[in-house]
Amino acid sequence: MVYEDTRTEYTRTKRKFRFFLVVILSVLLYFTLLRTIGQPLKLPAAVIAQRTHILEQCKYINTPAGPPPNFRSRTHSDRYVPGTKPLWLKNAKLWTGARNGTEVIYGDILLDKGLIQAVGYIPPRLLSHPDLRVEDAKGAWVTPGLVDLHSHIGVGSSPSLRGAADTNSRKAPILPWLRSIDALNTHDASYELAIAGGVTTAQILPGSANNIGGQSFVIKLRPTSERSSISKVIEPPYTLNGSHFDHSLTPRWRHMKHACGENPSRVYSQTRMDSAWEFRQAYNEGRKLKESQDQFCAKAKAGLWDDLGEFPEDLQWESLVDVLRGKVKALHCYEAVDLDVIVRLSNEFKFPVASFHHAGETYLVPDLLKKTWGGVPSIALFATNARKKREAYRNSEFAMRVLADHGIPVVMKSDHPVVNSRYLLNEAALAHFYGLNPALALASVTSTPADALGLGHRVGTIREGYDADIVIWDSHPLALGATPKQVYIDGIPQIEDPQVSPKPESFQVLPKTPNFDHEAATAVKYDGLPPLTSRKSRHVMFTNVSSIYTKNNSHIEVVDFEGEESKWLTVAVRDGIITCVDKGDSCRYFLDDDVDVIDLRGGSLAPGLTTFGSPIGLVEIRLEPSTNDGKVYDPLHKDPPSLVGGGEQAIIRAVDGLQFGGRNTLLAYRGGVTTAVTAPSGEFLLGLSTAFAVGASNALEKNAIIQDEASLHIAVSMQFTASVSTQIAALRRILYDAHVVSGDIPLVIHVENVDIMASLLHLKAEYDRKTSRTLRLTFAGAAEAHLLAQEISDAGVSVILTPSRPFPYTWDQRRILPGPPLSYDSAVTTLLAKDVNVAIGVVDEYTARNTRFDLAWAALESDGKISKAQAIALATTNVEKALGLPSGPWHDIVAYSGGNIFDFKSTVVGVVSAQRRVVDIFN
Repeated sequence: MVYEDTRTEYTRTKRKFRFFLVVILSVLLYFTLLRTIGQPLKLPAAVIAQRTHILEQCKYINTPAGPPPNFRSRTHSDRYVPGTKPLWLKNAKLWTGARNGTEVIYGDILLDKGLIQAVGYIPPRLLSHPDLRVEDAKGAWVTPGLVDLHSHIGVGSSPSLRGAADTNSRKAPILPWLRSIDALNTHDASYELAIAGGVTTAQILPGSANNIGGQSFVIKLRPTSERSSISKVIEPPYTLNGSHFDHSLTPRWRHMKHACGENPSRVYSQTRMDSAWEFRQAYNEGRKLKESQDQFCAKAKAGLWDDLGEFPEDLQWESLVDVLRGKVKALHCYEAVDLDVIVRLSNEFKFPVASFHHAGETYLVPDLLKKTWGGVPSIALFATNARKKREAYRNSEFAMRVLADHGIPVVMKSDHPVVNSRYLLNEAALAHFYGLNPALALASVTSTPADALGLGHRVGTIREGYDADIVIWDSHPLALGATPKQVYIDGIPQIEDPQVSPKPESFQVLPKTPNFDHEAATAVKYDGLPPLTSRKSRHVMFTNVSSIYTKNNSHIEVVDFEGEESKWLTVAVRDGIITCVDKGDSCRYFLDDDVDVIDLRGGSLAPGLTTFGSPIGLVEIRLEPSTNDGKVYDPLHKDPPSLVGGGEQAIIRAVDGLQFGGRNTLLAYRGGVTTAVTAPSGEFLLGLSTAFAVGASNALEKNAIIQDEASLHIAVSMQFTASVSTQIAALRRILYDAHVVSGDIPLVIHVENVDIMASLLHLKAEYDRKTSRTLRLTFAGAAEAHLLAQEISDAGVSVILTPSRPFPYTWDQRRILPGPPLSYDSAVTTLLAKDVNVAIGVVDEYTARNTRFDLAWAALESDGKISKAQAIALATTNVEKALGLPSGPWHDIVAYSGGNIFDFKSTVVGVVSAQRRVVDIFN
């Protein structure tokens, strides 16, 4: 019995042992199989390759974007063009962009194989190349090539033609799958012009008609031998043409355009609530796809290959998945409400925002920006471009310095062609003028946008191993009118024969600028709408006046003691009339005890400027019809046009729709502009312009209206619906109607095209011959007038260049004279050389405030052909003659503190109005 129990126990134990042995062996076999999956001896090669690809793809999607680990060891640029000769640039002032933009090195730089090989001291071993070019910079300033964070070059091509209008799609509000590279025109005339302004790199964005308008691409602007769009792109993403690529590579940054607010709302008749939902719905689609990919990859990494299926992909939404993975950059929002939506969206879906573009109200909400998921974005702004739409109405010229004071990165951008990207550096210079630290101002168009693009490892800084993109300037980069002497992109010189005249020695140093601390604080205090009215005074004494420019009928006279402090003057003003000019305190006896004493600190008195060309006074917010006078009816829209066959038409008068106290108007006043001549807006028969005092409060104020009817304005263009021949036929009919054109006022024809100008000169000659009268004719706009300078002069026709520095926006303007560095002469100097009465104007009402800087720029690039007096005449006596304004002794005088009318260091502190018998003081 005992024996049988023992055998039974032994049998049970043996069975247990066998069971556990089988279990252990099964487990070992299972894990062995798991470990050996993918080994060549265990699975077919095709299965191994597929699984390897999946694992690499899963690793790739979770790898941060950026330069590969070995990027700094590269010996030549991927954009190097074989045969490019190395350059040894000697004796330069190198603003490198390093050390938060504060580093300046006096030394040399070596460019070779598309890279910066050495900075400062160049080791002799690097100078043995037989084809080495040596250039002496002679102390010139050198900066990195400028980086434009927001441009539409190539997709909104110039000249603007219907067949190349590829900026916006109007298919739907959400279009993340579109790509600007697919519309990049390599024949845009803007490339050469932008390079001539020192721009070497630009982000090309789709337009803002959509909430998500598509993917943007970063390009170098230089032409390539391949002549293709893709050959311009820097570090094109590997996902550019599908998902079949080497996933062991480090992902490259991608970029995408978002737009909030008015632009998409106008196109799709949606509210901001609709836009917010469109964003959320789109990102939710991206989130779902991302989660599917993450779940797929989790199974793959765990070896759960059975029924795994294909990697989840959706061509439409894959770019938004990369946004959620933190690999895509860009945005466009103006107002606080829109910024708030995106900040909340970033936190809801957990994605970083690289930069807010336009972003006019960011300076009012710095704490909100700091709540953005992943860190505070860079803010890309205009310097003074504002108020063209309601959401830009609170833009401030002090936004840049306010943001910088909060430690928020600032970028200046062009939104080309909104601002001609050729003058991107001027945006930085204006930002500095209004208080932005100079190091940050230069960084705002170099290293800061490069970092925002994810390309700060190769552009935007002068450093060994970086791309060989540099600019040699003719003056300090933040000086007014700074112009490239040469531009290198990938080490290749871009300007074949630079035409640059020398600048004064004072322009080689950082310009001094006014203290705008009070104005910046006030801008924030009043939510971007600080009071712009002036304080009225009857008796004022200006002391320490270094120069006085006066208008004597059609001439500008100059008394200049700048730099001779012992000769500085005191000027007394009583009821708007200068009563005394002397040294010391003697002028006080001409005034009562109640007198305002204003120390100009070596400042200047100069004639008030006249602005022309924009609808200032008729337009407050250009894209808000309810704030504007509107466009006049086009009489040529009928078929056949009644003006051709006869019949008297009503002539519209601008004075009847005039508005006073607008922000652009008052800012122009604070910029030294005291008179505006404004014509009605429209096509062909515009009507009668009016001249008014921009500092007046209403039309009934004494001498607020300087001239009810200044000139009759006609526009002739190939852009209009009616043919040019029809327009000129109608004009001929108007000319011979004595009731309409009596000869008492000038006829101003807004025309750009030289062939149309030739036809108009022929028409003038015919009119003068047949009527025995002389037609007082002025061309406005006149982009191509330089081609007909002698004939215009012979005919006694005046020219108002609007704008003063041309750009080929349209086919009518395609034959511009670009000026330095692309041509020695400008349109202004060419016309003046033929004794044409030349004036300058503006196109946009917000730019009227910068008229004095336009005058200085014209003189600076003239190589001494334009004196200070002649420059002032461009916006005073010359424009008065062109528009038929009175040019008597009773003119406004502007007081500049700290410098003269042309200086970045000066600011307007008052306007003496003899007509209105008052002195306006700006505190």
